[in-house]
Amino acid sequence: MMANGKSIALGILVGGTVSAAAILLSTPASGSDMRGRVRDQGVEWKEMIANLRRDGLRLKTQLRETSKEGAALIKDLTHEMKKSVQEWKDTVEPHQENIYQYLEQIEGSLRELEEKVKKQ
Repeated sequence: MMANGKSIALGILVGGTVSAAAILLSTPASGSDMRGRVRDQGVEWKEMIANLRRDGLRLKTQLRETSKEGAALIKDLTHEMKKSVQEWKDTVEPHQENIYQYLEQIEGSLRELEEKVKKQ
C-alpha cells in the first residue's frame, strides 16, 4: 500500500513538473518574468510536497490508531464470548443429568403413545 502512495505522489510530481516546464518554455516572456514564474512555481511545488507529506503522515497515524482500536475491540469481544460460554456452561452442567433424565422420560412417553395409537 505504501508503494502505491509513493508511486502516485511521484507521478503527480513528475507530471506537474513536466507540464509546468512545458508551459514556461512555450510561453514568450522576458528573462525576469521567466525567473519569477519559475520561482513562484517552485514555491507552489514545495507547498504541495509539504502538504502531501503532512497528509501522508496523518493517514499513517490514523491507520495505526484504527488498527490498535480494532485489535482492542477484537480482544474485548473474544473475552466477552469466552465469558458468556463459561457462564452458560456453569449454568447448564449442574443440570445436565436432570436434562438427560427428562429427555428419556419424554422419549418413553412418546413410545408409549405410539404403541397405544398402533393398538387402536
